[in-house]
Amino acid sequence: MRALAVACGLLLATVGGCSSTPDPGPVFNNEGAQEVACMAHQSDRPGARYTDLDQRNTGEVLALMRYFTANGAKPYCDATPATDADKAWAQVYVDLGGTTPMVPTVLG
Repeated sequence: MRALAVACGLLLATVGGCSSTPDPGPVFNNEGAQEVACMAHQSDRPGARYTDLDQRNTGEVLALMRYFTANGAKPYCDATPATDADKAWAQVYVDLGGTTPMVPTVLG
C-alpha cells in the first residue's frame, strides 16, 4: 500500500510539474520611476511578460514606456554604450508604439 501511495505521489508531482507556468522573464528596471540624470543598464533581456500579448501587464508596460520616453536620450551613467540587453528593451519600446527618435542613446 505504501509503495502505491509513493508511486501516486510521484506521478502527481510529475504531472503537476508539466502544467507549471513558464517564467515570464524579468521586470524592466525603471529605476523606481524617479527622475534620473542618466540611465542604468538593464541586467537581463526582456521576456514574455513584455513580448507575449497574453502575459503582458499594463502597469509594467506603461512603466517601460514612461522610462524610455523620459530618459531614452540620456547617456548611461557609466558612460559606456548600450548593451545587447539595453537594445532589446528599447526594441520592445519601439514594438509597443514608442519611436526610435526617443531612444537615440540606445538604438542610435
